[in-house]
Amino acid sequence: MSHEKSFLVSGDGVPPQTPAFPGQQPPAPPAYTQPPYPAMPYAQPQFQPGPYNQPAFSQGPYPPAPGPYAQGPYPAGAPLHSNYHEEGPPSYYDNQDFPTTNWDDKSIRQAFIRKVFLVLTLQLSVTFAFVAIFTFVKGVRGFVRRNVWTYYISYAVFFISLIVLSCCGDFRRKHPWNLVALSILTVSLSYMVGMIASFYETEAVIMAVGITAAVCFTVVLFSLQTKYDFTSCRGVLVVCLVVLLIFSILCIFIRNRIMDIVYASLGALLFTCFLAVDTQMILGNKQLALSPEEYIFAALSLYTDIINIFLYILAIIGRAKE
Repeated sequence: MSHEKSFLVSGDGVPPQTPAFPGQQPPAPPAYTQPPYPAMPYAQPQFQPGPYNQPAFSQGPYPPAPGPYAQGPYPAGAPLHSNYHEEGPPSYYDNQDFPTTNWDDKSIRQAFIRKVFLVLTLQLSVTFAFVAIFTFVKGVRGFVRRNVWTYYISYAVFFISLIVLSCCGDFRRKHPWNLVALSILTVSLSYMVGMIASFYETEAVIMAVGITAAVCFTVVLFSLQTKYDFTSCRGVLVVCLVVLLIFSILCIFIRNRIMDIVYASLGALLFTCFLAVDTQMILGNKQLALSPEEYIFAALSLYTDIINIFLYILAIIGRAKE
C-alpha cells in the first residue's frame, strides 16, 4: 500500500486553495470593504487585507486575483513498505508476518536477540542443574526411579504450559505472566529430563551433554554466518516431524535396538534442523522472522529444540552401550 502526499505552493509562497478540476478556475478571493480614512496632508499608507499583508501606498482597487493554479499530475511520494506506517525503503529486518512492527532500527533486533539468549541461558542452567542432581545424588536418583508417577504429573504441567504459551499469543506478551508460565514450563520439563537421565549411566549422560553442547553451538554459529535461508524449509520439516511421530508409534510395538537407534538418530537430525530454522527466525534476516514482542516464544522454541536434541543423543548413546 502506498500513500501519496503532494503539496502545491504558488510562486509568492501562499498555500493554495482546494485544487480546481480541469477546465475550471479557482474561486476569486472574497471582496473586502475598505474603511474610510480621514483626509491627511500626506499619503496615508494602508494595509491591504488578505494573504499579502503588505502596505499599499496608493488608493485604488485591489490587485487582480492570482491566476489559475497549475494543474497536472501531482508528484507521488516515496512508496511505503507493507510493514510500515511511515515513508522509507524496506529495512533489512522486514517481516511480512508482523505488519505492525517497526523493523527499521537494527538496535531493536539486537536487543531482542540478547533478551532471547539470556532467557535461554537461564532455562538451560535450570534444566542441567536438575540433570546433575538426578544423576550424581544417589538419594534423589533412587527416589525418582521409585516414584514414576511424578513424571506423569510433570508431563501434564509441561503440556498445559506449552499449549498456553504456544496458542495464546496475547497471554505470552503480558508481563510478568508470560515469565511465570515460562518458569513453570521450564521447571516441569527440567524434572522430566532429569528423571529420564537418572535411568542412564552417568558416563552416558556426561557424553550426551557434551555432544549436545557441541552440536548446538555449531548449528547456531553456522546459522549466523550462512546465507542459505533455512526458514524456507520449515514446511518440509513439519512434514518430517509428522513422519517421525508415526515412526515412534511403530517403535512402541516393535521393540528393536537397531530401530531405536535409527529413530533417535532421525530425531536428533530433525531437531538440529529445527534449531537452525528457529535461530534464523530470531535473527530476522531471512524470509520468515519473529516479532521482537515474541521473545518468550523465541526462547521457548530454542529451548525445546535443544532439549529434544539432548534426549535423542542420550537415547543413541544409551542404546549403543547396551
